[in-house]
Amino acid sequence: MTRTVLFPGLGLEFHLDRVAFELFGLPIYWYGIIIACGFLLAVVFCYKMAPRFGIKSDDVIDLLFPAVPLAIVGARLYYVIFYLDLYRREDGSYDFLEMLDIRDGGLAIYGGVIAAALTLIVFCRVKKIDFYAFADLGVFGLLIGQCVGRWGNFVNVEAYGGPTDLPWRMGIDAYVDGAWQYLEVHPTFLYESLWNLLGFLLLLLVVLRGKRRFDGEIMWGYFLWYGVGRGLIEGLRTDSLYLFGTSIRVSQALGFASALVAAAVLIYHLCFRRHRPEELYVNRVQAKKQTKEEDEHGGDSH
Repeated sequence: MTRTVLFPGLGLEFHLDRVAFELFGLPIYWYGIIIACGFLLAVVFCYKMAPRFGIKSDDVIDLLFPAVPLAIVGARLYYVIFYLDLYRREDGSYDFLEMLDIRDGGLAIYGGVIAAALTLIVFCRVKKIDFYAFADLGVFGLLIGQCVGRWGNFVNVEAYGGPTDLPWRMGIDAYVDGAWQYLEVHPTFLYESLWNLLGFLLLLLVVLRGKRRFDGEIMWGYFLWYGVGRGLIEGLRTDSLYLFGTSIRVSQALGFASALVAAAVLIYHLCFRRHRPEELYVNRVQAKKQTKEEDEHGGDSH
C-alpha cells in the first residue's frame, strides 16, 4: 500500500510504500532496513572511536553478540507491555505470535536502552572494563541509531504529532474516528531525528576537543539532552504509550525524570567535585600500558 506524504509549506511530496521488496514470498520492510543501516553506522563509529575511551575495538564487537538481541527483546517487551490491548483477540486471549513480529515496527527505544545498559554492566564486570567509559562511547551509537531510525517511522507514516499550520507541517491521510481524513500535523519523527543529530554533534565536540572531565560525563549528557528533547516532543505526539490507563505519557515522564537526574549528577561533578585527567579510564589504561612497557624494557636491560 502506497501512501502520500506532503509537506505543503515546503512544496515537497513523497509516495511511500512500507515494503521495500519481497524475499521468498516474505515482505521486507523499509523500517527494518533503515534500522539496520542505523545500527551499522553506530557500530562503525563506535569501533573507530573506542580507543579514545580506553576501550579495545574488539570489545565493541564482542559486546554486540549479547547486547543486540537483548536490546531488541527489551525494546519490544517495553512496547508490548504498554500497548497490550493491540495484541488482544476478540475472545480476550493474546496473540503471542503477533507480539513477536517486529518487521513492521513496534520497538520502544527506552526498553532497548534499559536492556542494553544492563547487558553492558554485566559485560564490563566480566571483562573488567570501566562501565562509565564504555557507556560514554555507547551513547554515541544510541544517538546515531535513534537519529537514523526515526526515518523508519517516516516511511511507516507514524510517530507524528497533532495538527499544526507551521510552514514545515506534514500532510497525511490518517484513519481517525472510523474514516480516512487528511490531516496536517507536526512531523515529530523529524524533530527527534534532528534533535538527536544535534546532540550527537555537541557531545562529539566535547570529546574531540578533549573537554571530557570524568567517565560517565557523555552518558549523563546524553540522558540530559535526550530526556529533555523526548519529553518535549512526546507531548506533541498522538500515539504515545500511556501508563496503564492514566493520562501520563510514559516516555515523556521517563524523559523528564532521566533529564533531572542527569542534570543533578552533572552539576555535582562539574561544579562541586574536582577531577584530574589521570582519573579518566583511557589515561589509566595508557599509564598501565606504559608502565608495563617500561618494566619489560627494564627486564631486557638486565
